[in-house]
Amino acid sequence: MRKVVAIENMTLDGYVDSQTGLGFEWTFRGYSPEVDAFGNQYVRADVGTALYGRRTFEGMRDFWSGVAANPDAADGEKAHAEWVTNVNKIAFSTTLREAGWKNTRIIAADAAARVAELKAEDGGTLAIYASPKLVHWFIDNGLIDEFRIMVHPVTVGSGTPLFHDKAALNVDLLESKTFDSGAVYLRYQVA
Repeated sequence: MRKVVAIENMTLDGYVDSQTGLGFEWTFRGYSPEVDAFGNQYVRADVGTALYGRRTFEGMRDFWSGVAANPDAADGEKAHAEWVTNVNKIAFSTTLREAGWKNTRIIAADAAARVAELKAEDGGTLAIYASPKLVHWFIDNGLIDEFRIMVHPVTVGSGTPLFHDKAALNVDLLESKTFDSGAVYLRYQVA
């Protein structure tokens, strides 16, 4: 059976985006080449299908398609752009009609039943990237098996929390790693 993993960047005060700027500018506070190299490992490790909410999907599609087409992009960015273009992707949306990105399916209805079918199939991990509203829905429906969280050494005071007010979970720590930049990686299994 496949597992569902939420892969998130989070501030020290628990937010996965802020209400200022692009929402993710705070991730640069904990960035370092060491974090980048490790991030490429844990972001792609064992993933068979990437899962996105509509807004995150559109942002990722537009950004990584641009990187793939940019001859001046850094080698690490090009490698990730190639990976994310080729991996199987699912966008959860009731409004998106056409994906416009290779290897993408759209789930618009009966999401819980579809996720149960996906978990029963053979294949790698089902990984939710960012997509906080989708993560909240998966938590509410008891569908998250694991969290892989990079905590950045910054607080933003407001934004979208990773764990919303309905979220009550028991988790077991599987792995942790600290970085010289102050970032901390935490991997938890839902108990």
